[in-house]
Amino acid sequence: MKKLTKKPSVVISTLICGPLGHNYSLSRKVTNHIMEYKCCNCNREVTTNQLGNIELLTYKTKEINTTLAAFFQKKVNRISA
Repeated sequence: MKKLTKKPSVVISTLICGPLGHNYSLSRKVTNHIMEYKCCNCNREVTTNQLGNIELLTYKTKEINTTLAAFFQKKVNRISA
């Protein structure tokens, strides 16, 4: 049976983000008030919800943000035209 081991980069990033906290940078602006962020060290992705709180970016929330971004872009194009 093979023994599973973690990659060294994952262990190092876990050690950095654990005690010091994540170093988030803006990865995508969905709307004026909803953004997606990504940690520069461990590549953890989070998003802001409708209340402005940070939550993990799951597959479901990623789909919601993509659809919301499309509607928002249509609205902006319609208003500017």
